[in-house]
Amino acid sequence: MSLLLDAGALIAVERGDRDTAALIEVARQEHRAVIVPAGVAGQVWRGGGRQVRLARLLNARDVLVEPLTDAGARAAGVLCGVAGTTDVIDASVVLLARRHTATVISSDRADLETLDPTITIVDC
Repeated sequence: MSLLLDAGALIAVERGDRDTAALIEVARQEHRAVIVPAGVAGQVWRGGGRQVRLARLLNARDVLVEPLTDAGARAAGVLCGVAGTTDVIDASVVLLARRHTATVISSDRADLETLDPTITIVDC
Protein backbone atom coordinates (compact mmCIF):
# COMPACT_ATOMS: atom_id res chain seq x y z
CA MET A 1 0.00 0.00 0.00
CA SER A 2 1.28 3.47 -0.92
CA LEU A 3 1.58 6.40 1.47
CA LEU A 4 0.08 9.76 0.48
CA LEU A 5 1.06 12.89 2.38
CA ASP A 6 -1.46 15.67 2.94
CA ALA A 7 -0.58 19.22 4.05
CA GLY A 8 -0.68 18.27 7.73
CA ALA A 9 1.92 15.56 7.12
CA LEU A 10 4.21 17.98 5.27
CA ILE A 11 3.88 20.52 8.09
CA ALA A 12 4.69 17.76 10.59
CA VAL A 13 7.81 16.84 8.57
CA GLU A 14 8.83 20.49 8.49
CA ARG A 15 8.45 20.73 12.27
CA GLY A 16 10.49 17.58 12.83
CA ASP A 17 7.63 15.39 14.08
CA ARG A 18 9.22 12.01 14.81
CA ASP A 19 6.06 9.93 14.45
CA THR A 20 5.32 11.26 10.97
CA ALA A 21 8.96 10.90 9.93
CA ALA A 22 8.94 7.31 11.18
CA LEU A 23 5.83 6.42 9.15
CA ILE A 24 7.43 7.86 6.03
CA GLU A 25 10.75 6.14 6.69
CA VAL A 26 9.10 2.74 7.15
CA ALA A 27 7.23 3.15 3.87
CA ARG A 28 10.46 4.09 2.10
CA GLN A 29 12.36 1.15 3.60
CA GLU A 30 9.56 -1.18 2.46
CA HIS A 31 9.83 0.34 -1.04
CA ARG A 32 6.26 1.58 -0.90
CA ALA A 33 5.39 4.60 -2.98
CA VAL A 34 5.44 7.89 -1.06
CA ILE A 35 3.25 10.40 -2.89
CA VAL A 36 2.73 14.13 -2.43
CA PRO A 37 0.01 15.79 -4.51
CA ALA A 38 1.51 18.90 -6.16
CA GLY A 39 -1.37 21.04 -4.89
CA VAL A 40 -0.57 19.96 -1.34
CA ALA A 41 3.09 20.91 -1.84
CA GLY A 42 1.86 24.33 -2.97
CA GLN A 43 -0.27 24.74 0.15
CA VAL A 44 2.78 24.28 2.38
CA TRP A 45 5.79 25.51 0.40
CA ARG A 46 6.96 29.02 1.18
CA GLY A 47 10.54 28.72 -0.08
CA GLY A 48 13.72 29.86 1.52
CA GLY A 49 16.10 28.16 3.89
CA ARG A 50 13.55 27.52 6.61
CA GLN A 51 12.04 24.48 4.91
CA VAL A 52 15.12 22.29 4.69
CA ARG A 53 13.39 19.11 5.91
CA LEU A 54 10.49 19.63 3.54
CA ALA A 55 12.77 20.41 0.60
CA ARG A 56 14.79 17.26 1.29
CA LEU A 57 11.61 15.15 1.28
CA LEU A 58 10.11 16.72 -1.84
CA ASN A 59 13.42 16.34 -3.72
CA ALA A 60 13.99 12.71 -2.72
CA ARG A 61 14.21 10.26 -5.62
CA ASP A 62 11.76 7.89 -4.01
CA VAL A 63 9.08 10.53 -3.37
CA LEU A 64 6.63 11.19 -6.18
CA VAL A 65 5.18 14.69 -6.40
CA GLU A 66 2.05 13.95 -8.41
CA PRO A 67 0.97 16.82 -10.70
CA LEU A 68 -2.58 18.09 -10.76
CA THR A 69 -3.56 17.76 -14.40
CA ASP A 70 -6.55 19.32 -16.12
CA ALA A 71 -8.38 15.99 -15.97
CA GLY A 72 -7.48 15.57 -12.30
CA ALA A 73 -8.64 19.09 -11.47
CA ARG A 74 -11.94 18.52 -13.21
CA ALA A 75 -12.46 15.19 -11.45
CA ALA A 76 -11.71 16.90 -8.12
CA GLY A 77 -14.27 19.58 -8.96
CA VAL A 78 -16.88 16.93 -9.71
CA LEU A 79 -16.11 15.17 -6.41
CA CYS A 80 -16.50 18.50 -4.56
CA GLY A 81 -19.86 19.02 -6.26
CA VAL A 82 -21.09 15.56 -5.32
CA ALA A 83 -19.89 15.90 -1.70
CA GLY A 84 -21.03 19.51 -1.31
CA THR A 85 -17.52 20.80 -0.51
CA THR A 86 -15.23 23.36 -2.14
CA ASP A 87 -11.63 22.32 -1.42
CA VAL A 88 -10.28 20.99 -4.72
CA ILE A 89 -6.92 20.09 -3.14
CA ASP A 90 -8.62 17.87 -0.54
CA ALA A 91 -10.58 16.27 -3.36
CA SER A 92 -7.37 15.68 -5.31
CA VAL A 93 -5.89 13.98 -2.23
CA VAL A 94 -8.89 11.65 -2.05
CA LEU A 95 -8.74 10.85 -5.77
CA LEU A 96 -5.03 10.06 -5.61
CA ALA A 97 -5.53 7.94 -2.50
CA ARG A 98 -8.13 5.93 -4.41
CA ARG A 99 -5.97 5.61 -7.53
CA HIS A 100 -2.85 4.51 -5.64
CA THR A 101 -4.68 2.51 -2.96
CA ALA A 102 -2.83 4.72 -0.52
CA THR A 103 -3.00 5.41 3.17
CA VAL A 104 -3.22 9.17 3.74
CA ILE A 105 -1.30 10.88 6.53
CA SER A 106 -3.32 13.97 7.38
CA SER A 107 -4.45 16.37 10.07
CA ASP A 108 -7.66 16.92 8.12
CA ARG A 109 -9.56 13.66 8.68
CA ALA A 110 -13.05 15.15 8.84
CA ASP A 111 -12.80 16.99 5.54
CA LEU A 112 -11.28 14.01 3.73
CA GLU A 113 -13.89 11.61 5.14
CA THR A 114 -16.64 13.96 3.95
CA LEU A 115 -15.30 13.39 0.45
CA ASP A 116 -14.79 9.62 0.90
CA PRO A 117 -15.39 7.85 4.20
CA THR A 118 -13.73 4.66 2.90
CA ILE A 119 -10.16 5.92 2.47
CA THR A 120 -7.59 4.96 5.08
CA ILE A 121 -6.27 7.90 7.09
CA VAL A 122 -3.55 8.08 9.72
CA ASP A 123 -3.74 11.22 11.85
CA CYS A 124 -0.67 13.37 12.33
